Amino acid sequence: MPVRATKRGAARVPFERGADADVLVCGASFAGLAVARELRATGARVLVLDRYEIGERQTSACAAPTEWLRNLGVEASIRQTFGSLLVHTPRVARARWALPWTFSTFDYPQLCALLWAQSGAAEFETAKVSVRTNSVVSTDRGDVTAPLIVDALGWRRVLGAGDNVQPPEAPLSRGLEVHPSGVGEDLELWIDPRYVDAGYGWSFPARDELRIGVGSFDPHDPVKQPTLRLVEDVEQQPHGYQGNWIPHRLRPATEDGVFFAGDSAGHCLPLTAEGIRTAFYFGIALGRELRAVVEGRQDKAAALERYGRFSASHRWKFESMYLAQQSIRCLHGRPLDHLTRVFTRPRVAHWAFQHYLEIAPPSFAVPAPPTAMPVARRDAA
Repeated sequence: MPVRATKRGAARVPFERGADADVLVCGASFAGLAVARELRATGARVLVLDRYEIGERQTSACAAPTEWLRNLGVEASIRQTFGSLLVHTPRVARARWALPWTFSTFDYPQLCALLWAQSGAAEFETAKVSVRTNSVVSTDRGDVTAPLIVDALGWRRVLGAGDNVQPPEAPLSRGLEVHPSGVGEDLELWIDPRYVDAGYGWSFPARDELRIGVGSFDPHDPVKQPTLRLVEDVEQQPHGYQGNWIPHRLRPATEDGVFFAGDSAGHCLPLTAEGIRTAFYFGIALGRELRAVVEGRQDKAAALERYGRFSASHRWKFESMYLAQQSIRCLHGRPLDHLTRVFTRPRVAHWAFQHYLEIAPPSFAVPAPPTAMPVARRDAA
């Protein structure tokens, strides 16, 4: 189990230097690190906060399109690469879907370290973020003031207005997986009501371990016993539990002067629960808007409007995938068998998966901007 790095007891001391920043990024996983990476050329003081150390707490199967990882310059974290999906349904035992691009599992701590190394002079502190009042964010180690605040803390949307989102009534999926030692050649999916009625099971090999789990699109459904059933069926052992709630509806990417990216904005594709490359994608977009603010090319109001509009422009794609997600429980049987067989045709699979990739295309990622010397503090308001 991960060890919390939040300061405790005698070590729980206030921040050592002035608790202010030009940009405060709350959350140090995929979205938050992508934002910090885009700000390395500004010379602004960028402060990243997280209750865990960078790369400490993996919460997903950690896989993404290979081209995204290469374009971000984090390909050294890749553990295994796949060019197809092996899909299992009750009546179609094995169906191989060819991909027009490759998908790779990766090492989470290494990827986070590589992304952080690209953030230049950004600073990091472990602290538990609790609440925001205007431009002041309160943590267990004191308050931090910043004119530009990013919530990349995950599905709870901690810095949003009103009560934090809570399961099981919130629009969330849930997933649980285990990480036994082992090897595998295929990226595998199980769409089978024996495990879960609305969702799927998976096995993602990662060189010397298997990431096996079950996810449900209905937050009321338990996933532990289905996961154990799948683990037993593939003759593995349930070692290394990890689980998480996964948003499956897009939420406003800006609210009350705060920017949201990743799970806090619902930037997770509903049908597949893929949220890593979308966190990169929207994190990069947000970082570019914030960079324009600290460089004096636009004001905060313009950045809020532009980033909010950019995120909202994807709503129809996310809603289309949400409707497909909600139909899964109605497709078991002949409709699913037919669909599974149709996708074994390379032309069909290539067409569908290429359009799926273009929701958050890897061409959006470019090498990190060059570093810059610190500059005088700017008024982002």
